[in-house]
Amino acid sequence: MLEQFLTDNRDVIISRVRERVAVRSFPEPTDVEMANGIPVFLDQLGEALHFAGLSISVEHGEIARTASRHGNALFRMGLSVGQVVRDYGDVCQVITELAIEKKAQISAENFRTLNLSLDEAIAGAVTEHARLHDRRVAEESTERLGTLAHELRNHLNTAMLSFESIKTGRVAVGGSTGQVLSRSLLNLRALIDRSLAEVRLDAGIDRLENIRVSDLLDELAIGASLQAQYLGMVFVMTSVDRAVTIEGDRPVLTAAIFNLLQNAFKFTRPHTQVSLTTIVSADRVLFEVRDECGGLPPGKSEELFRPFEQRGDDRSGVGLGLSICMKAAKANGGTLRVRDLPGDGCVFILDLPRKVSPPLSLIAGGKVQATSG
Repeated sequence: MLEQFLTDNRDVIISRVRERVAVRSFPEPTDVEMANGIPVFLDQLGEALHFAGLSISVEHGEIARTASRHGNALFRMGLSVGQVVRDYGDVCQVITELAIEKKAQISAENFRTLNLSLDEAIAGAVTEHARLHDRRVAEESTERLGTLAHELRNHLNTAMLSFESIKTGRVAVGGSTGQVLSRSLLNLRALIDRSLAEVRLDAGIDRLENIRVSDLLDELAIGASLQAQYLGMVFVMTSVDRAVTIEGDRPVLTAAIFNLLQNAFKFTRPHTQVSLTTIVSADRVLFEVRDECGGLPPGKSEELFRPFEQRGDDRSGVGLGLSICMKAAKANGGTLRVRDLPGDGCVFILDLPRKVSPPLSLIAGGKVQATSG
């Protein structure tokens, strides 16, 4: 009986499945999958076979219910749909190979039931996995929208109160209240730009253009200089040759770099410096944003790019900025990384491909022609 075969050889099956999963190239195996996930897959198949009863009348309803329960467990472990499907297949393959190796007396009908149970198990687990994933996405979207609305309302209220004070004539436009108004408007613009960039990224970038880096930097310098002035900090930016260009989605890249600058202003220590340095090579353009936050706690570099992850005691903002910057980098053919400077600060590096024009070219008759000599 196949169900008894699984019980008698449970440890061997788990061990062999783990060996197969460990050498899998995609999806990449995880520690949780190896330690806890694989036994769940075997338990699911065992229960499916039990409910099937190894008879002509297969209990589809019971198989579906137990599959949903296990799919829930797999989702909460963090396994992807790809891992679920591949691991079920690996478990079934190992069972088949081991049965042949041991010359187990398992009928063709038993194996037919195993395959049927496998199909039902995958369908039930994946359906439940997808349902829970969609629910989590919806919950995160609701949370994100609510937090964004809260942030927008706070900045708008501050701006309105500042404006009302200035309008009465009790305070001067160039005074502290005027600076509060300007800072609130700047924060509103940053939130809106970031939200629009996220929408464009989710929809898929389909409008690339040649961007002169010097023009992009001039645009960024205006907002960054105002931010530094209001916060009593120093902002330093290097210039680049006007011939340097990149190709990408301008609004998305502008929002990404400005978000890195805002992040630097938010976490750098009071009265310190934030810098934007652009390094140009033959085929790359690197935008390096450096702050003086004092450095990162050990092991925190990768966590910064997760959605809703925030650092420091300042919990303002929706916690999506660096995650969006990472998506913006990838969508424009680049990468985003962070270099920790222990005791000093951090350097966030947006690395993008440089758009290099063909050397010695002429535009003639509407076509690009290479010159000789």
